[in-house]
Amino acid sequence: MTDLFNLEGQGALVTGGNGGIGLGMAKALAGAGADVAIWGTNAEKNERALAELADLNAGGKAAAIVCDVADEDSVAKAMAETVAEIGRVDSCFANAGTGAAPGSFDKLALEEWRRVAQVNLDGVFLTLRAAATQMIEQGDGGSLVATSSLTAIEGAPRSSHYAAAKGALIPLIRTLAVELARKGIRANAIMPGWIDTDLTHQMFEDERFSGAVMPRIPARRWGTPADIGPAAVYLASRASNYHTGDVLKIDGAYSIC
Repeated sequence: MTDLFNLEGQGALVTGGNGGIGLGMAKALAGAGADVAIWGTNAEKNERALAELADLNAGGKAAAIVCDVADEDSVAKAMAETVAEIGRVDSCFANAGTGAAPGSFDKLALEEWRRVAQVNLDGVFLTLRAAATQMIEQGDGGSLVATSSLTAIEGAPRSSHYAAAKGALIPLIRTLAVELARKGIRANAIMPGWIDTDLTHQMFEDERFSGAVMPRIPARRWGTPADIGPAAVYLASRASNYHTGDVLKIDGAYSIC
């Protein structure tokens, strides 16, 4: 059964893979034997992440590519470079996103709404479209995965722009699962809970915030990027060949408590 999760010979792409949840995914994929490409806008962070990946899969390929997923030309160029570096794309994790400063809906500027949507929704569209095109050209299927958020299913006051963009990923994924099934391409979403990353750590250390949220997490701990990595391996592997159109919540049961 363990061979089902062996990703040797597969190419995996993770956007936003130079830190946080994305790096957790990339590390797990590399550890399972995949050749991994990460996209990120920060070249220095990319190189640091690349060094970590190299230690996990000595016999595999790894690449770090500067890409702005909200820019169509940048995505096209990065996809071509990805294929040149690792040979193929069998799984694509559209994980890159941007945070949003909390703001009341009645005062939310259109510019801010569009800024968040441009990365968190348009960027996912551009990434998955490029990956699907590559997979169709390869001719042997693949796996498309988008990183959503609990804000997609729970009311998130003062985060309407972020929630709307992340929520829109769910029907997108379901549509792709149906549309691309005949081509052997699966489409799923990962919905992380409260994950401790460089971006969230300071918030989690705030006693007021922690005191309000932690008691609502039945697992009684913050999640880590390493908690998300195994789901990425599963979705990239043969073990998920018949699993498509779904949302995998990884939240320590927070959303059902």
